Amino acid sequence: MDIKDNDRYKMFTRRATIMSGGALGVMGTLFGRLYYIQVLESEKYRVLADDNRVSVELLAPRRGKILDRFGTELATNVSNFRLVLVPGQTRDVNAALDALHRVIPISEAQREKVLRTAKRERKYSTITVLENLDWEDFAKANIWTPDMGGIQPDAGVTRSYPFGKDLSHVVGYVAAVNESEIDDDPLLSLPGFRIGKNGIERAVEVEMRGTAGNRQVEVNAVGRVVRELSRTEGDAGKDVILTLDMELQSYAMRRMEGESGAAVVMDIHNGDILALASVPGFDPNDFNLGLSQAKWDSLRNDEYKPLLNKAIAGQYPPGSTFKMLVALAALEAGVTVPQESVTCLGSTRLGNQTFHCWKRGGHGVMNMRDSIKHSCDVYFYEIAQRLGIDRIEEMAKRFGLGKAFDFGIPGEKPGLVPSKNWKFANTNERWQKGETLIAGIGQGYLLTTPLQLAVMTAQLANGGKLIKPRIFRAVGDEATPYEEPQPIGVSQRHLNLVLGAMDAVSNEAGGTAFGSRIAEPGMELAGKTGTAQVRRITAAERAAGIIKNEDLPWNRRDHALFVAHAPVKDPRYAISVFVEHGGSGSRAAAPIAKDIMKKTLIKDPVRRRAVGPVAGNQAPFDVEDQRG
Repeated sequence: MDIKDNDRYKMFTRRATIMSGGALGVMGTLFGRLYYIQVLESEKYRVLADDNRVSVELLAPRRGKILDRFGTELATNVSNFRLVLVPGQTRDVNAALDALHRVIPISEAQREKVLRTAKRERKYSTITVLENLDWEDFAKANIWTPDMGGIQPDAGVTRSYPFGKDLSHVVGYVAAVNESEIDDDPLLSLPGFRIGKNGIERAVEVEMRGTAGNRQVEVNAVGRVVRELSRTEGDAGKDVILTLDMELQSYAMRRMEGESGAAVVMDIHNGDILALASVPGFDPNDFNLGLSQAKWDSLRNDEYKPLLNKAIAGQYPPGSTFKMLVALAALEAGVTVPQESVTCLGSTRLGNQTFHCWKRGGHGVMNMRDSIKHSCDVYFYEIAQRLGIDRIEEMAKRFGLGKAFDFGIPGEKPGLVPSKNWKFANTNERWQKGETLIAGIGQGYLLTTPLQLAVMTAQLANGGKLIKPRIFRAVGDEATPYEEPQPIGVSQRHLNLVLGAMDAVSNEAGGTAFGSRIAEPGMELAGKTGTAQVRRITAAERAAGIIKNEDLPWNRRDHALFVAHAPVKDPRYAISVFVEHGGSGSRAAAPIAKDIMKKTLIKDPVRRRAVGPVAGNQAPFDVEDQRG
């Protein structure tokens, strides 16, 4: 080997040694890192690996049911057969939807919604495509799902309202959660989760919602579920028992079908609401399943206002149904006595204004009893003028008018009982004497709800005791407390005079509701008709003869009202009926009230055994007839 070859050999040896050393260094570092990870940090990375391998998912609990007083299910949970899409299990979401469409038609709007959601959600999230399928379609989908990559059948639960329109305004409905409604409860973030939006569903949303369960599932590296490891069911929501009698509620809705209005039936002793009907209604199932824009526009634009709960949120002049309170205020204030008479010639004058009675030519000589029986306006113009608006206001508020009861259903309105101070504060104008006369016959600024009129009537019939309406009997295992009625503070003698006049309205010839009396012995009702004008009748119309309501467009006709209690000899139930633009209380509202009250008396629901826990201070005979 010459010198040149020797130098080359030495150089190669040095390079090989350096490379070998470097390789050994790298290998040493690598093995050292592996030792650190696998031995020294093994526990830490075992936990991280488990976290990546095991995924925890929330499980929605069963929503509590809503029941009537006898256990009839008003809102419940039923099987929801649906089809879902997992985008990560198909190469082409559009192709999967096309395959589904060939088996079960899917609308373009629903397709677009699924595509938008698929772009936004994780690859292996579950997206609802179709739900609430009937068994035939669901079975068909099960057969074809192997050919619909990514589409899977799924059986869940959904809310169901078996009585539909009959309870729409009371029970309300559930719908998907809006972003503004999301709070600390993780359930609200679950796809497709629904919460109460109206009625009882909204009022006791938290109690009926329950608490979430969870399940642990094993997932692969891309998040696809491999198997379920464990499951813990959540706590079901609480059932809610109402005071309603569903049979009576349905009857009231059927009896008022075709009208726009409301009917309220209640127990005069404890305030239990037995029927709370508002017509027309809407189907709450539509909101749960998804309301189309066309359907929504139809409901919103209907002149009969089906979305408005007229029983608690409709504010209307009470008309002559208010006259009992004016009479009671006059007796309590001592501005008249029952025997005093006023002569009605069909109108009365105050300054340069003429105030007319509803009966052309007048009623003749009227005392207090006769004026209520015949609903004479001129008599009450005179009494109201003597009283003044502030004493009328004071008596009206003592009987619950002008305020919301906050009894449980959202959306209740307070109505309006005017006064001098109220008018000046709201219009910067002084109260006029003529406005007192108009208030004396239940018109002008005065506004009430059908629920308020039912409570007013109940408090007249129960001996002048203050009650608060109740719609809840129990929430879960806890009975709703019953508040012992407190005296309003009016003379029983004066009350008896007013009640006797109401008896004459219905049960004596000439009474404005004599044609709608209940003739069966022991079932007689005592009532009061009311007709509230929605427009002013001009002098020219009066000169030509007052135009009949039926000749006017529907929205210009008078409102019709009727309030009553029964039985006359032993009152137990009160009712108010309001028919929007019904024309006349005696012709439109009284016959409806008669039929509903007769149904109530025949069934006598408060003397039948009810379900659920009972508050210790419940009213007599509330659960069962203790008299045998």
